[in-house]
Amino acid sequence: MVVIGASAAYAGMSYDVGSLTSMGAGFFPVAVGTLLAVVGILIALSAKDLPKPAPNTADADAHSRLPDLRGAVCIIAGTLAFILLGKYGGLIPATFAIVFICALGDRTNTLFRAAALSIVMCAIALVVFSWALKLQLAPFA
Repeated sequence: MVVIGASAAYAGMSYDVGSLTSMGAGFFPVAVGTLLAVVGILIALSAKDLPKPAPNTADADAHSRLPDLRGAVCIIAGTLAFILLGKYGGLIPATFAIVFICALGDRTNTLFRAAALSIVMCAIALVVFSWALKLQLAPFA
């Protein structure tokens, strides 16, 4: 994350960055790249506090288990659903789909909690993107 963020910030510096009141083409890559690099550093610093495995733990057992891919699959599926529903269904169905599917990637979420979160995010997306920012994506197609 640090390398990607620093690279984006460095590449953005080749464009006109501008200021907060007059943003240039490089403002967004520099800002997001810097934030990504800072978050990467914070994650790396917090990793030192992770518990160490016991020295007698069998490594063969740890390597024989498959990784839990539920979260990654749900994020990819949610993004694909957003793309399809954004084009053919509108902002509200696309937002509901991406939040609902991605929320199911967390094993502690229930269907009710995922649906409730999706409904709240649809209301926020409607206010922010349709009303405040006047996004050209219709709420319903």
